[in-house]
Amino acid sequence: MNEATSSNSVGIIRPFGPSIAKIQMPPLLLKTINQYVDDEISEEGKAIDYGHTLAGNVTQELQLSNAFLEESGFLKFLAVTTKSWIQGTIGRDITKFDLKGCWAVRQFQGDYNPVHSHSGHISGVGYLKLPSNFGNYKQKTKKNNKNGHIEFIHGDKNFLSNPVFSVTPEIADFYLFPNYLLHTVYPFLGEGERRSVSFNAIIDEQIYESV
Repeated sequence: MNEATSSNSVGIIRPFGPSIAKIQMPPLLLKTINQYVDDEISEEGKAIDYGHTLAGNVTQELQLSNAFLEESGFLKFLAVTTKSWIQGTIGRDITKFDLKGCWAVRQFQGDYNPVHSHSGHISGVGYLKLPSNFGNYKQKTKKNNKNGHIEFIHGDKNFLSNPVFSVTPEIADFYLFPNYLLHTVYPFLGEGERRSVSFNAIIDEQIYESV
């Protein structure tokens, strides 16, 4: 059973060594980010393609501008929830939150993200839009359908130790995790867009290196 605690509305999940935070994005923020992405993709040549710097084999990855991050309140949301997560996990208050990059991922049928980690100290992913379903496995007897799921990976499989934590995306769910935590996103089958937003950030070096 996963151990979960709560700190200032930030749920802290401990499926293995590193903790993961789970937060709900406010409805207005979710709507605002989706509208920003829609506006970017509707104006040909306006969107800043971020995909060449990232690991994903996906249709499109769009950089979110610094001005939008400030004006929308998304930067504040990331900083406040990160501070709460770290305080709730190790009892220390960060004084620095330096966003290094933030991008939206537009994933369609067959797209995937291979196993990878991130730069910086802190990373995260939130879900903005999802298809009605992720399709079925070709082998109908398979009950644990991981199409479209994200999986976090840490350590080795041993007795009472599962190195894989699988998450079914839900709109407005947002997860924070340490940059080194390996993760992957599986492809899905069918129509629709799986849209997410991710970021990398730097916090206080002495806190990051302390545990």
